Amino acid sequence: MRHVIVMSMTSSLGLVSIFLVDFVDLYFISLLGKAELAAAVGFAGTILFFNMSLTIGMMIAMSALAAQRIGRGDEEEARRIAMSVVVVSVTIGAVMGALCWIFAPQILDMIGAEGETKKMAVRYLRIVVPTLPIAALAMVGSGLLRAHGDAKRAMNATLAAGAVNAILDPILIFGLSLGLDGAALASVAARFAMMATALYPVLKHYGGFAKFDADHFKRDLAPIFGIAGPAILTNIATPIGAIIVTRAIAPYGDGAVAGFAVISRLSPLAFCVIFALSGAVGPIVGQNFGARNYDRVREALRRALQFTALYIAAMWVILFALNGFVARQFGLDQTGAQLIFWFAAVIAPLFFFNGALFVSNASFNNLNRPYWSTWLNWGRNTIGVIPFVWLGSIIGGAPGVLIGHALGCIIFAGLGVYFAFRLIAAYESGAADPEKRSKIKLVGPRATPPMSSPRG
Repeated sequence: MRHVIVMSMTSSLGLVSIFLVDFVDLYFISLLGKAELAAAVGFAGTILFFNMSLTIGMMIAMSALAAQRIGRGDEEEARRIAMSVVVVSVTIGAVMGALCWIFAPQILDMIGAEGETKKMAVRYLRIVVPTLPIAALAMVGSGLLRAHGDAKRAMNATLAAGAVNAILDPILIFGLSLGLDGAALASVAARFAMMATALYPVLKHYGGFAKFDADHFKRDLAPIFGIAGPAILTNIATPIGAIIVTRAIAPYGDGAVAGFAVISRLSPLAFCVIFALSGAVGPIVGQNFGARNYDRVREALRRALQFTALYIAAMWVILFALNGFVARQFGLDQTGAQLIFWFAAVIAPLFFFNGALFVSNASFNNLNRPYWSTWLNWGRNTIGVIPFVWLGSIIGGAPGVLIGHALGCIIFAGLGVYFAFRLIAAYESGAADPEKRSKIKLVGPRATPPMSSPRG
């Protein structure tokens, strides 16, 4: 348990800076006293969340591919593959940025933005999305630092972004009276700060990037998308779910969307340790799996779930005690305040199931079953969202939407944990080969090999 706690707490430090800045950013906007401003940030944030999920997938590819080559002692090959990842990442960022800039009104229509709120969200997006290539460079630069084992400098990049945003927000929003535009410009500056802080140590300490070579680049596309593809598919499932929920909340007005925007930023801040837990427990599972110490793998999974339950219980108490204070500080109307109450009273404890799903996904990623994480994430954010949100809306209005969204996770968290333990048992019994990635059938009293071996 101690190892799990230490790893989770230290891993959460970088996440805190990102989530705290998003939270403070929305707080400053709320001080302007207009619900439609907070709602506009909520709508725009949902779209930006989707785009950032793409860059996170590329960061994962950078870390994995460069680390393999660095581990072999081939620094030049690592710099070459890093250049290829940079080109792909910046290209994807530029294309997505252009599409979001051009089609911002249509995209916001799809998720329910209307009237003045929509106009402000369009304006906000069109200031921020041109910097998607910059954000991509920042993320893959951070991934390259992690590939070199330089977690401290990688964390410094996120801290620098957070510091710049936090400093510029009040200056631009209030000092220069730029309002929502000021918040967008602060986010732009933060992305440039993160890029500079991530790339400077890469260039200074690790030799930077190799010269671009078109022939090598073509050969690199297969391994890049071999890793980035599943990672992107897994990561974008969550913003897809967020888009569905935002669309369901929108008919209840700007007050409800503003309340949901606060929850969307309060939730990752409150539960950042649980978000970090999946990254912390993964190496513990992977190391013991590599040593074929299956009892320790099983124990790590159990301890991670126990820690999740204890942490969620503590945060539940804190959030319930502070729910009225939070609603007042953000100037939410009755609808928004009602959402904060239901989040603190009912949804917060149900976050345990999100944590359980994170833990099981981390286990699959380290037990040679990464696509199981992809399918569980997509199941949770489609089948586990659409019918539950629809029924919740009918039964309980805007709070019902959020409660339905939380309840939908229970099924997939249960499946994830069950299959994680069954997979460990399959390896332990010899029904699955640790060196192979073929699927196994996890039904009945024992796990048995499949009739065929499709890629899994």
